[in-house]
Amino acid sequence: MSEEPISGREAADRIAAALGTPNKMSEKASVTSFVVRRFITRGLLADLSSNPKGTLHHPGQVAEFCARGDLAGLAAADTPLGPDQAADRLRVRRVEFDWMVKLTWLRPAEWAEVEYGTSRAGAVQVPLYRTADVGALSGAHPEVDWEELRQVEKGRRSPLAALRPKEKSASV
Repeated sequence: MSEEPISGREAADRIAAALGTPNKMSEKASVTSFVVRRFITRGLLADLSSNPKGTLHHPGQVAEFCARGDLAGLAAADTPLGPDQAADRLRVRRVEFDWMVKLTWLRPAEWAEVEYGTSRAGAVQVPLYRTADVGALSGAHPEVDWEELRQVEKGRRSPLAALRPKEKSASV
Protein backbone atom coordinates (compact mmCIF):
# COMPACT_ATOMS: atom_id res chain seq x y z
CA MET A 1 0.00 0.00 0.00
CA SER A 2 1.42 3.35 -1.05
CA GLU A 3 1.61 6.20 1.43
CA GLU A 4 -0.22 9.42 0.64
CA PRO A 5 1.99 12.44 -0.08
CA ILE A 6 2.34 15.02 2.68
CA SER A 7 2.29 18.80 2.37
CA GLY A 8 5.33 21.05 2.66
CA ARG A 9 3.95 22.23 5.99
CA GLU A 10 3.75 18.64 7.26
CA ALA A 11 7.29 17.98 5.95
CA ALA A 12 8.48 21.08 7.86
CA ASP A 13 6.71 19.84 11.00
CA ARG A 14 8.38 16.41 10.71
CA ILE A 15 11.82 17.97 10.16
CA ALA A 16 11.30 20.25 13.18
CA ALA A 17 10.28 17.26 15.31
CA ALA A 18 13.39 15.35 14.17
CA LEU A 19 15.49 18.32 15.30
CA GLY A 20 13.79 18.27 18.71
CA THR A 21 12.13 21.64 18.08
CA PRO A 22 8.56 20.72 17.14
CA ASN A 23 6.55 23.38 15.36
CA LYS A 24 3.69 24.53 17.54
CA MET A 25 0.62 26.41 16.38
CA SER A 26 0.96 28.91 19.23
CA GLU A 27 4.63 29.74 18.54
CA LYS A 28 6.81 30.75 15.62
CA ALA A 29 7.74 27.66 13.60
CA SER A 30 11.32 26.44 14.03
CA VAL A 31 11.30 24.93 10.51
CA THR A 32 9.15 26.61 7.87
CA SER A 33 7.92 25.86 4.36
CA PHE A 34 10.63 28.30 3.18
CA VAL A 35 13.26 25.84 4.47
CA VAL A 36 11.51 22.93 2.75
CA ARG A 37 11.45 24.86 -0.56
CA ARG A 38 15.19 25.59 -0.19
CA PHE A 39 15.80 21.85 0.30
CA ILE A 40 13.89 21.21 -2.93
CA THR A 41 15.92 23.88 -4.77
CA ARG A 42 19.14 22.27 -3.51
CA GLY A 43 17.96 18.80 -4.63
CA LEU A 44 17.74 17.44 -1.09
CA LEU A 45 13.99 16.78 -1.22
CA ALA A 46 11.71 16.03 -4.14
CA ASP A 47 8.50 17.93 -4.82
CA LEU A 48 5.81 15.57 -6.12
CA SER A 49 3.43 18.35 -7.13
CA SER A 50 3.27 20.88 -9.90
CA ASN A 51 1.45 23.39 -7.72
CA PRO A 52 3.41 26.65 -7.37
CA LYS A 53 1.55 27.51 -4.13
CA GLY A 54 2.46 24.35 -2.24
CA THR A 55 4.59 21.24 -2.27
CA LEU A 56 3.88 17.56 -1.77
CA HIS A 57 6.43 15.04 -0.52
CA HIS A 58 6.78 11.31 -0.11
CA PRO A 59 6.66 10.59 3.64
CA GLY A 60 9.36 7.92 3.31
CA GLN A 61 11.76 10.38 1.68
CA VAL A 62 11.04 12.94 4.40
CA ALA A 63 11.66 10.31 7.11
CA GLU A 64 14.96 9.34 5.43
CA PHE A 65 15.93 13.01 5.19
CA CYS A 66 15.09 13.53 8.89
CA ALA A 67 17.58 10.78 9.80
CA ARG A 68 20.54 12.65 8.28
CA GLY A 69 23.34 13.45 10.70
CA ASP A 70 23.76 16.90 9.16
CA LEU A 71 20.06 17.83 9.36
CA ALA A 72 20.55 20.58 11.97
CA GLY A 73 23.25 22.28 9.89
CA LEU A 74 21.17 22.05 6.72
CA ALA A 75 18.14 23.57 8.43
CA ALA A 76 20.22 26.34 10.01
CA ALA A 77 21.80 27.23 6.66
CA ASP A 78 18.40 27.55 5.00
CA THR A 79 16.66 29.52 7.74
CA PRO A 80 15.08 32.66 6.24
CA LEU A 81 16.21 36.13 7.25
CA GLY A 82 14.49 39.39 6.37
CA PRO A 83 16.65 42.44 5.63
CA ASP A 84 16.61 43.70 9.23
CA GLN A 85 17.48 40.26 10.59
CA ALA A 86 20.29 39.90 8.04
CA ALA A 87 21.74 43.28 9.03
CA ASP A 88 21.56 42.26 12.70
CA ARG A 89 23.30 38.96 11.97
CA LEU A 90 26.10 40.82 10.17
CA ARG A 91 26.17 43.42 13.00
CA VAL A 92 25.86 46.30 10.53
CA ARG A 93 23.29 49.03 10.03
CA ARG A 94 20.41 48.25 7.70
CA VAL A 95 21.80 50.84 5.24
CA GLU A 96 25.01 48.78 4.89
CA PHE A 97 22.97 45.66 4.20
CA ASP A 98 20.92 47.54 1.60
CA TRP A 99 24.17 48.55 -0.12
CA MET A 100 25.27 44.88 -0.15
CA VAL A 101 22.06 44.05 -2.00
CA LYS A 102 22.54 46.98 -4.42
CA LEU A 103 26.08 45.75 -5.05
CA THR A 104 24.53 42.35 -5.91
CA TRP A 105 26.54 40.60 -3.22
CA LEU A 106 23.47 38.53 -2.50
CA ARG A 107 19.98 38.04 -3.82
CA PRO A 108 16.77 37.03 -2.07
CA ALA A 109 16.03 33.32 -2.10
CA GLU A 110 12.35 34.26 -2.35
CA TRP A 111 9.85 36.97 -1.50
CA ALA A 112 7.08 36.73 1.09
CA GLU A 113 3.94 38.81 1.31
CA VAL A 114 3.58 40.33 4.76
CA GLU A 115 0.31 41.92 5.80
CA TYR A 116 0.09 44.80 8.23
CA GLY A 117 -3.17 45.19 10.06
CA THR A 118 -6.27 43.36 8.91
CA SER A 119 -6.54 44.48 5.29
CA ARG A 120 -4.58 43.40 2.24
CA ALA A 121 -4.09 47.08 1.44
CA GLY A 122 -1.23 47.00 3.93
CA ALA A 123 0.48 43.96 2.37
CA VAL A 124 4.06 44.35 1.17
CA GLN A 125 6.57 42.01 -0.45
CA VAL A 126 9.58 41.32 1.79
CA PRO A 127 12.77 39.69 0.48
CA LEU A 128 14.00 36.61 2.35
CA TYR A 129 17.66 35.59 2.39
CA ARG A 130 19.25 32.27 3.37
CA THR A 131 21.22 32.41 6.63
CA ALA A 132 24.15 30.63 4.94
CA ASP A 133 24.30 33.23 2.16
CA VAL A 134 24.29 36.10 4.66
CA GLY A 135 26.94 34.37 6.76
CA ALA A 136 29.20 33.91 3.74
CA LEU A 137 29.31 37.63 2.86
CA SER A 138 32.34 38.59 4.95
CA GLY A 139 34.41 35.72 3.55
CA ALA A 140 33.32 36.50 0.01
CA HIS A 141 34.33 40.17 0.36
CA PRO A 142 37.70 40.39 2.10
CA GLU A 143 38.22 43.80 0.45
CA VAL A 144 35.84 45.24 3.06
CA ASP A 145 37.09 46.13 6.55
CA TRP A 146 34.16 44.47 8.32
CA GLU A 147 35.10 45.72 11.79
CA GLU A 148 35.25 49.29 10.51
CA LEU A 149 31.95 48.79 8.69
CA ARG A 150 30.35 47.61 11.93
CA GLN A 151 31.42 50.78 13.71
CA VAL A 152 29.99 53.34 11.27
CA GLU A 153 27.83 55.69 13.31
CA LYS A 154 24.23 56.57 12.60
CA GLY A 155 23.96 59.52 10.21
CA ARG A 156 27.29 58.74 8.52
CA ARG A 157 27.47 57.71 4.89
CA SER A 158 28.11 54.04 4.29
CA PRO A 159 31.62 53.22 3.03
CA LEU A 160 29.91 50.74 0.68
CA ALA A 161 28.29 53.66 -1.18
CA ALA A 162 31.64 54.29 -2.90
CA LEU A 163 31.72 50.78 -4.37
CA ARG A 164 30.16 49.73 -7.67
CA PRO A 165 28.70 46.37 -8.63
CA LYS A 166 31.13 44.20 -10.56
CA GLU A 167 30.30 43.90 -14.22
CA LYS A 168 29.02 40.50 -15.22
CA SER A 169 31.31 38.86 -17.73
CA ALA A 170 29.78 37.75 -20.99
CA SER A 171 29.43 34.01 -21.28
CA VAL A 172 31.39 32.35 -24.00
